[in-house]
Amino acid sequence: MEYLGSKNMSVTFFGHRHMDNLKNIEEKLVPVLRKIMLENSYVEFYIGRNGEFDECVASIIKRVQKEVDRNNSSLILVLPYTVADIEYYAKYYDEIIISEKSYKSHPKAAITVRNRWMIDNSDIVIVNVERKTGGAYKSMLYAQKTGKSIWNMCENLI
Repeated sequence: MEYLGSKNMSVTFFGHRHMDNLKNIEEKLVPVLRKIMLENSYVEFYIGRNGEFDECVASIIKRVQKEVDRNNSSLILVLPYTVADIEYYAKYYDEIIISEKSYKSHPKAAITVRNRWMIDNSDIVIVNVERKTGGAYKSMLYAQKTGKSIWNMCENLI
């Protein structure tokens, strides 16, 4: 995986809703996040809230932010549309974004549109894709198509 080492960078995450290897994710992700935060002036972490992977990654990011003790990163929740309990999320995340394109999309397409926005606005895409189905897999294919730097934490697939 390439750590761009730029002044500012953005990283986005995708994984399946239900996962069996959450402990493995933590072991792999902590050193990567630490390195990204220490080697860059400012980092934006874009994440959704659509399953176990997203929740796990958000928790790991928060913990590494405290460990590194640098105020050079933001955990940004990217929603496809407005949700009823947005005040709850506002307390946990540093920022909440709803992309204009996904907000204007049909609800069934909004998550895909949001995922593409996240990829288009990121330097690095970190995925945990275990199978060749679902939104995480489709997002990984889109990131490959756009030439993004991608790291799949699940070596079994690709």
